[in-house]
Amino acid sequence: MRNLDEPKYLQSFISKMKKEGIQPIVIDTFVYYYEKLVAGEKGFIFDRDIRPINSDEIEDARDASEYAEAGEKALKHVVMIILNGGLGTTMGMKKAKSLIRAKDNKTFLEIILEKAKKSNVALCLMNSFSTHQDTISALSMIKPYRFPKLFLQHKFPKILRHEFAPADWPMNQRLEWNPPGHGDIYTALLTSGTLQQLLDEGIRYAFIANSDNLVANIDKSLLGFFSEKGFPFMMEVSERMPIDFKGGHMARHKNGHLILREAAQCPKRELEKCRDVINYKFFNTNNIWLDLKILKSLIEKHGTIKLPMIINPKNLDPRNEFSPLVYQIETAMGSAISIIEGATAIRVPRSRFFPVKTCNELLAVRSDCFLFSDDKQLIVNPERKQNDNCFNINIDLDPRYYRKIDMFNKRFANGIPSLVNCESLTISGDVFFENNVKINGNVVINNRSGSHAVIKEGAVIEEDIYS
Repeated sequence: MRNLDEPKYLQSFISKMKKEGIQPIVIDTFVYYYEKLVAGEKGFIFDRDIRPINSDEIEDARDASEYAEAGEKALKHVVMIILNGGLGTTMGMKKAKSLIRAKDNKTFLEIILEKAKKSNVALCLMNSFSTHQDTISALSMIKPYRFPKLFLQHKFPKILRHEFAPADWPMNQRLEWNPPGHGDIYTALLTSGTLQQLLDEGIRYAFIANSDNLVANIDKSLLGFFSEKGFPFMMEVSERMPIDFKGGHMARHKNGHLILREAAQCPKRELEKCRDVINYKFFNTNNIWLDLKILKSLIEKHGTIKLPMIINPKNLDPRNEFSPLVYQIETAMGSAISIIEGATAIRVPRSRFFPVKTCNELLAVRSDCFLFSDDKQLIVNPERKQNDNCFNINIDLDPRYYRKIDMFNKRFANGIPSLVNCESLTISGDVFFENNVKINGNVVINNRSGSHAVIKEGAVIEEDIYS
């Protein structure tokens, strides 16, 4: 008989997860969040409970340079963990996003493998159930010198919004499940056995980053600072710019801890305050340093790390706006900063953060705005004008012609234009590019002719073009 105090559909969710072979610790974690959702919790973090952070409250990476030697010594105890669970759906792909060709005809995955090899550190990939087989197939073709450890992110059942029942979608049952956000990494490291394997191999420190942020790398000064200071957790933060107004931010909770507030955790009536990049001036780059030994101790003490809940409203089928409305329960990896005693943040230059979310950013990465250094790290081209080592370019490509990767590749098939001296580029309409084109300054290219336009080989564009 059902306990009358428990949510109506709780046992249905538990049965569904058990049938899928999901481990008890993951089921217990889902139940913890599900009961909060049914009880009316929204996962909001209110302005009244936090305050902005001043610059003098956070260490600056420039002050960590003296720790480079300590970082060099700690390299043999480091693993690079890459979050590889994302699909390239924003770019019209149905496969792992890391399989997109990013630079010099190399995929994100190939560049990540080369970075780990050059830094001489172990590599782990956390895949989702949507990217795991794609990644295995790609690795079998690449044949890396050292095969990375692979472990799977868990999955949670989607929840129908109108009655909190399990979502049912017989035409594609995979869509009944969602990845529970990258906050699942702590549990996934444990349940996969990867955490213990790494510790047994003498690995103590993990550097964690997103697969699409190729400028994130093992910085010896940051590693030395982290290891010498004995922090359990360190988040790289950077200063927000106007383009970051929709994202989350760092703050100080009234209990004194640093806290990460994601955009989805901000109540609608406080959105303007959340988007104030002058007041809340720092954001999480999702480059995280973690002491694995301390992580294991925390898990042994508390069972799992229960992170602040994020409720993500979606359509059951993200490609079908008429499919049922659901909630996805998720958590953010960086929110552990508020619950791990002694966790800290360090301010890093913007040059350590340039995620490729759309073809707009992909154009910048493929261009001469970025290049590979001698040690195979992707860096901002030193010839590019920057302020405070801050990379900034505003690219806006017409989504009708450039949103999907195949459309994008077709229009730049003859070469990517030089953008090293470009501040902003806006393209409206259908425009193809030939080889050796240079774009300088702030440029708008507007093709309203009804047929495609061609920018000829060797063209130097410094003024707007209308056709």
